[in-house]
Amino acid sequence: MVRKFKKEISDFFFEYDTPRMVLVRDKKVGLTFRLIQFGVLCYIVGWVFLYEKGYQAVDDIISSVSVKMKGIAVTNVSDMGTEIWDVADYVFPPQGDSSFVVMTNFIITPEQQMGNCSELPDVAPCKTNDDCITISTRQTQEGEDSGPSLGTSGILTGNCIPINNESSEKSCEVYAWCPVENDHVIPNPPLLLQAENFTLFIKNSISFPRHKINRQNLVESVTSSYLKTCTYHKDTDPLCPVIRLGYIVEQTGQKFSDIAKKGGTIGIVIDWHCDLDWPLKYCKPTYHFHALHDENSVSKGFNFRHARYYKEEGIRKRTLFKVFGIRFDILVNGEGGKFDIIPTMTTIGSGIGIFGVATVVCDLMLLHVLPKRNYYKEKKFKYAKTTKKTLSEEDSSPYANNLKHENSQNTEVPETAVPS
Repeated sequence: MVRKFKKEISDFFFEYDTPRMVLVRDKKVGLTFRLIQFGVLCYIVGWVFLYEKGYQAVDDIISSVSVKMKGIAVTNVSDMGTEIWDVADYVFPPQGDSSFVVMTNFIITPEQQMGNCSELPDVAPCKTNDDCITISTRQTQEGEDSGPSLGTSGILTGNCIPINNESSEKSCEVYAWCPVENDHVIPNPPLLLQAENFTLFIKNSISFPRHKINRQNLVESVTSSYLKTCTYHKDTDPLCPVIRLGYIVEQTGQKFSDIAKKGGTIGIVIDWHCDLDWPLKYCKPTYHFHALHDENSVSKGFNFRHARYYKEEGIRKRTLFKVFGIRFDILVNGEGGKFDIIPTMTTIGSGIGIFGVATVVCDLMLLHVLPKRNYYKEKKFKYAKTTKKTLSEEDSSPYANNLKHENSQNTEVPETAVPS
């Protein structure tokens, strides 16, 4: 028992099993095998290593963006007169971060003050006070005491009054900023159409923390003198960070006058895809512009309200603006890759494993497709059947049958001697 146990241990540690290999001379199988190997080799070297750079460790970027606008526009509106618009007037918010709005059109409601006035006739039309009470009831949830009834512009008082002294048309009275805003007529052409020539200066700082590399879009070729005179163009000045708004809208496939009327949204994408195995001066940004279209025509464009407050003879007043503008969202994408031994070895190991596809395909052809598949099966597989025999009936060597079979094939039958 001990001897058998020692033998098992010895066989486990000091024996090596190797797969049986069969050499097949077949043009179709051989050509298929080499073509698959060549295809796998091209995939690993061409796609994985050269194109995808599978030998690099990739790091995502950390980004910060700040912007500055430049440009002046002039308007001449009846309620305001001639007015100059600069950056402090048409950029919201003024901090200049990665998301901002440039005003291109507006509707003005001047000299509003708190008081009672008529609501717009299409919002709360009425003939008697009872009509206004009915509207007030609809504004309040049934069975709840939610306080005053709120309309579109303010608190409904329940009174039905003429919309003005010259008209017999009536509407419900509200306590609100009076006169209420009428935004049904949008100025066309846009009042700040000159915004097409405004310029946007983008300052972008990025970092690859894993590789400890920092970079700005103000690269080596962007000097102070160059910055004062350059304007971005994707072909002639692709690194200039000063971009004209009209050019941005043009690159999105839109017309500036169309988007300026009701506003819209545009995405500015800054791409950083850097191969950090090369000198850092080759790590440069590229700019792309995308229009985020409104597919639904119900609420098209982009707008919001903005007010200027002041006091006149001790009365608090305001000028209300319904602002139409272009919203710019600046997005920064990218990654930086640098050589690393771990992804390199991982890529090589996976590539070697893919080479096994050639063997699998060729084995399928040999064993299931080719006409001589049964013959190849006999050569590839060796079947061993266990039968009850005594030790004296078995050969002492496990390879005896194979040797006898080979010797019988190599032994030639002697020719029969023919007497002369």
